Amino acid sequence: MNADIESLYYLLVALAIGLMIGIERGWQERESMDGQRVAGVRTYGLIGLLGGVFGILATQFGPLVFGLGFVAVTGVIGMVFLAKQRQSGEWGITSLVAALLVFVLAALATTGSALQAAATAVVTVLLLSYKPQLHGLISRLQVEELRAGIKLLLISVVMLPLLPDQGYGPWQALNPYRLWMMVVVIATISFVGYFAIKIGGAHRGILFTGLFGGLASSTAVTLHLSRLGRQSPDLASVTSSGILIACGTMFIRMLIVVAILAPSQLPALWPPIILMAVITYLPLLRYEKGSGITSLGTSSTLQNPLEIKTALTFGAILTAVMLLSVVLRQAYGDAGLMTLAAVSGIADVDAMVLSLIGISGDSLTARLFVMGCVITAAMNSVVKALMCMMIGGRMLSLRAALPLFTAALAGLVSLGIWYW
Repeated sequence: MNADIESLYYLLVALAIGLMIGIERGWQERESMDGQRVAGVRTYGLIGLLGGVFGILATQFGPLVFGLGFVAVTGVIGMVFLAKQRQSGEWGITSLVAALLVFVLAALATTGSALQAAATAVVTVLLLSYKPQLHGLISRLQVEELRAGIKLLLISVVMLPLLPDQGYGPWQALNPYRLWMMVVVIATISFVGYFAIKIGGAHRGILFTGLFGGLASSTAVTLHLSRLGRQSPDLASVTSSGILIACGTMFIRMLIVVAILAPSQLPALWPPIILMAVITYLPLLRYEKGSGITSLGTSSTLQNPLEIKTALTFGAILTAVMLLSVVLRQAYGDAGLMTLAAVSGIADVDAMVLSLIGISGDSLTARLFVMGCVITAAMNSVVKALMCMMIGGRMLSLRAALPLFTAALAGLVSLGIWYW
């Protein structure tokens, strides 16, 4: 491609960027009378071409040309928008910023970054077009959710880079950076479920509640719905379905964690875990939609995973489990590690799975990694099945506990078939 054709191509991309954003802005102001719109499709297209021309000039005569052009365009557009705002009394600057962004992206497209400029323009159009949804989300946002998001940034962007990335303690088993990275991953996945329930609401239905509740804490959802099932036996179908969705999602959550932190272990792990998830989900095929209720009320039972106290507590538990994993393996070999996996599964799967990830590079074979994860998950399923039996009563024992027991047994049997 010679220089002239290449320049023409870049100018067409610059024009397309302006037209794309101009169409969105024109549609938003489609009800305005002719002459009341400061900038329409043609104006945005011309701003794109102008930015493209200044981008080409900047490559030939230096970046100062672009800087002067940007200042001049900003001044002209700013004065026009200021006059319109004084006349109409509306002080929004979204269209002003969009026009300036068109100029910058068009110039970027003509300096050899056409793909990045076009992708940014598409994201800009999406952001502009989703104004009602974004405003609705902000209006429903509670101060607790806002603070939780800030805390996620605190524990990931601020705290994580400050930690040393080296081993400490016995056998160099404790790496502060890797430990906190695991805490951040678990907190983020849990927060997705927690935030979805808080914002979307449990009234969205059993699938929504069970799915995102399972991402946050399948144990908390199981405990709450078991109590609800005992109090209202006529809701046994709904509560059992919620429990099974949440417990099945726990297996998917495990795979997500492993895919993020130890992707090399995923090929060996997914067959038994998917088998357990499928068996857990299978009874949902007979679920009757008409038997649903308006709210399962699980949002009040989920603990905010981004409370600093909660994150620190999980970090302390994870540290203890990782240290015990190394100590027991040194003292009792693989049997000690598998015993700890079973014991850890009584309370939670995350700490043990993360501990196995932490030592997976230290002579821990894929076989032992999969065994530890499956044993932990199976024991956790057994514990939640016992919750359903002891708290939920006979109906939940049949509808929820039996599939959970079956999934746990299938996981353990699959280990025998797989490795022996």
